[in-house]
Amino acid sequence: MDHSEFRVKAKELVDFMADYLENIRDHRVYPGVQPGYLHKRLPTEAPQQPENWDDIFKDVQEHIMPGIVHWQSPHMHAYFPALTSYPSIMGEMLSSTLNVLCFTWASSPAGTELETIAMNWMGKLLGLPDCFLNEKNDSPGGGVIQTTASEATLVSLLAARTRALMELASLNPELQSSELLGHLICYCSDQAHSSVEKAGLIGLVRMRYIESDEKQCMRGAQLEEAILSDKAKGLVPFWVCATLGTTGSVAFDNLREIGEVCERHSAWLHVDAAYAGSAFVCPEYRHWLDGIEQADSFAFNPSKWLMVNFDCTAMWVKDSTALHRTFNVNPIYLRHENSGKAIDYMHWQIPLSRRFRALKLWFVLRNYGVVGIQKHIRESVRLAQKFEALVLADQRFEIPQARNLGMVAFRMKGDNTLTELLLKRLNARGYIHAVPACFKGVYVIRFTVTSQRTTNQDILDDWNEIKTVASEILVDVFGSECGNIAVPKKPRITLKDTRELNATFGTSLLLANSPMSPKIVNGTHAAICDYEQVLSSCAQTFAQLKMEPKDSPEMRRRIRGIRMVGKKFSLDSCMDMVQGLMMEQPLPLCAEEREDASNGSSPGEKSISSSPVTSSNAIKQDADTNQLHIPATPSRQLRSRSVDASLSELNFDDAKITIDLKNNEVTITPTENKKFIDEKVHFSAAEEKLKIGNPDFGNVQDVQAGSDEKLTIKGPGSYIKKLIQQFSENQFEDPKPESDRAISSIKDRADAICKKCLHYKGRITK
Repeated sequence: MDHSEFRVKAKELVDFMADYLENIRDHRVYPGVQPGYLHKRLPTEAPQQPENWDDIFKDVQEHIMPGIVHWQSPHMHAYFPALTSYPSIMGEMLSSTLNVLCFTWASSPAGTELETIAMNWMGKLLGLPDCFLNEKNDSPGGGVIQTTASEATLVSLLAARTRALMELASLNPELQSSELLGHLICYCSDQAHSSVEKAGLIGLVRMRYIESDEKQCMRGAQLEEAILSDKAKGLVPFWVCATLGTTGSVAFDNLREIGEVCERHSAWLHVDAAYAGSAFVCPEYRHWLDGIEQADSFAFNPSKWLMVNFDCTAMWVKDSTALHRTFNVNPIYLRHENSGKAIDYMHWQIPLSRRFRALKLWFVLRNYGVVGIQKHIRESVRLAQKFEALVLADQRFEIPQARNLGMVAFRMKGDNTLTELLLKRLNARGYIHAVPACFKGVYVIRFTVTSQRTTNQDILDDWNEIKTVASEILVDVFGSECGNIAVPKKPRITLKDTRELNATFGTSLLLANSPMSPKIVNGTHAAICDYEQVLSSCAQTFAQLKMEPKDSPEMRRRIRGIRMVGKKFSLDSCMDMVQGLMMEQPLPLCAEEREDASNGSSPGEKSISSSPVTSSNAIKQDADTNQLHIPATPSRQLRSRSVDASLSELNFDDAKITIDLKNNEVTITPTENKKFIDEKVHFSAAEEKLKIGNPDFGNVQDVQAGSDEKLTIKGPGSYIKKLIQQFSENQFEDPKPESDRAISSIKDRADAICKKCLHYKGRITK
């Protein structure tokens, strides 16, 4: 392949890569092949003559792709995430093109220094202490990119072993290192990753497993007890591995307690956070890092959850001299004139050569930014919470361990064989892929949100697949979809029965329109909380809100539609209306007002009756009798107590009406010798006169007849505003006007509203 062909074929390959990731859902996540399938398809020897690239890539599509487990699929829930991303892929492409080896500063100055910079960025992003960073030439600590978390664990164990052997040799100079090695012992949780056990095997040291508690966590008291017991036997504790985010259940060892034990016994503390470490970019999850300053080394995998493709493991050490003592070999061909002035990463790892991995990490950090990475982590956790809720809602399933971050461990109730059979059938069908775990004899299925492409619908589809297979198993075993679990039927309660049981029961209130978000259905605040003052408190809180002025044609059309249609709308729609009516600052003229202005008229010159909200049934005043003529309102069942007050004979000569906009109250005070008629006409009279109960006005919260011959009506801000518009031809008083924006009349308030689109222009200052 020459340069010309490479340009063409490489572009075609990029298109194939982009199409693959874009259409990843089209692939069956788990292949339906058997061991040895590829041996039957490919030749047993390499070709003698060069082959055409098109023929090679045709074999990839026909033979390789059918045997691929699609790790980037939203339906891949096995193991932990192994994500990639477009900036990471491009970083890998560029790194492969440059193909530099970064074992010393001299072999690749840019590669070495970029790794130091990227690891300092990453350490700060996680909230690690400064002792783990390398921002000065004399900094003892620093970060290095290893291949895997398994290698990071082994590196820390070998470094700790070297330190322990040197200390023992100084105390026992007559003994050989091989003799001293037999006295060393290290510790980890019984929930630690298998790589910890493998590190102990390679390091030729004893490994003791500390039994975890009921939450699968290793605690300091159990570790202390084990160390004291081993010391009594002549053993020397030298290394402890604490796990933040165990493989089985994403459990977190108590880092603070373990760190204090390690400090008392001079043991190296290594923290393995392979999966969960990525979550620490979000401050709300850093409480699990409490005590990290006591650790000697810390490692996690950006190649798991941080969308940096494999391989890339970030490891930090508090004192890099321990690594130098363990891995330092310095032949003459590796020396350079700047040795000691810059980091030579070959002394921080087991192999000599190393790839330019820092490039793809640097690309991802820059292209996504802190905000983008945090958003990705939080979305994965939210989707795991969604799946957890679905599992808990089905009485055939259970979650034996609390969910942490993006992984849910669930099982079918009953014997382990049911869950084992469920997992086997799910993987055989190939639509989703998962793996098991076991907690003290309890068999579970691990369901991890692994892809940044996962959506709500993907979670629902996967859960439907799980339910379908579970139902088939239960029918086969027990003859029923519920198995041997008695599922009680929920009693059906009619609306009539509900109202008899709860007099405050009301209509439904929608709190959010986003899918699967919590909602309150068939109940007002009063019905839910059983607290008479909740509605009043809620209305008063809304009345005190100070909203920023927002103006757009879309919002105006939305408000106009809400006001003109006699339907009930969700809370967010009503809040748009409130925002439009309650803004503090005047807004520019809307299109309708500009049109009126161009015709030589002003909005204030039009009558309020032209407003869409002023219906033909509005309150009118007779010019001769000066009485209010109020149309009858539809009768309804009253849920409020009767009030011994009557407004049947009320007119503007008989009473003084005061509206308190701040407290959302209407006070009616009789003038001269006029009084309310006692013990004759009840709440229905006030209800009719003041539109109480009219769906266009809203619900009144309280009506009180005081001993001082006053009638006080409290209602939400929307009720007061609409009442103002109905009385717009008459004067009223505000008992507590604001000096700079006092409103002298109801008509002034009404004139502040555009008569065509109901755009509120602000309070009128007199």
